[in-house]
Amino acid sequence: MTDASSLISHLIELRNRVLRALLSVLVVFLCLVYFAEDLYHYLAKPLLEVLPENSSMIATDVASPFFAPFKLTLVLSFFLAIPYVLYQVWAFVAPGLYKNEKKLVIPLLVSSTLLFYAGMAFAYFVVFPLAFAFFTSVAPSGVTVSTDITSYLDFVLKLFFAFGVSFEIPIAIILLCWTGVTDAKSLRAKRPFVIVGAFVVGMLLTPPDVISQTLLALPMWVLFEVGVIAGSMYVNKKEPEGDDSSADDSTQ
Repeated sequence: MTDASSLISHLIELRNRVLRALLSVLVVFLCLVYFAEDLYHYLAKPLLEVLPENSSMIATDVASPFFAPFKLTLVLSFFLAIPYVLYQVWAFVAPGLYKNEKKLVIPLLVSSTLLFYAGMAFAYFVVFPLAFAFFTSVAPSGVTVSTDITSYLDFVLKLFFAFGVSFEIPIAIILLCWTGVTDAKSLRAKRPFVIVGAFVVGMLLTPPDVISQTLLALPMWVLFEVGVIAGSMYVNKKEPEGDDSSADDSTQ
């Protein structure tokens, strides 16, 4: 009965955490939905600034003018609510963590959120202007560039997600070093392969021009180096604390 009641209490707490996370997204959405059209215009600004004269975006579906800004606002609401959503995840798992693990996890949650936002900002302010300028400049003669608003939204959301995840490289490296899957020394030895891989990823995620590929590959390389340094620091912090805890156990 004790195990059953404990399981039920955990499930109830999980349900409450999930509901709070969803409610936070809903609250942010209700605050932003009035500005849905303005938000979409701001998102489309990098493309609108490079479109040929007398050209504009189009809507090929009857409901697109409504659903495209609505979808953008919903996704943006989730992105903005990520800190609170992660807090709910943290509050649920924290009781099962040791004290030293809590000290290591909290900075990871904060830095992962900031890095994801940084990746999205990098995509919007650096990659989008260069990519869209390239796409519009290579249009064949006689072809009018008029992008569908839904297609544009899907395209930029994929790029946002791709760059946001790419900027999580330091967090992934820290976790790999922390769990013992690898270490900083072996990662440094694989640096040439990482550099080549960064440019390959940049080639796959960006338009086929050297500038855009480099703009993604170089930050990924820098983030890899940062992750290696931070990963070695985390391991060095973990070992003394682990020794102290084991010493306490033996004393008891």
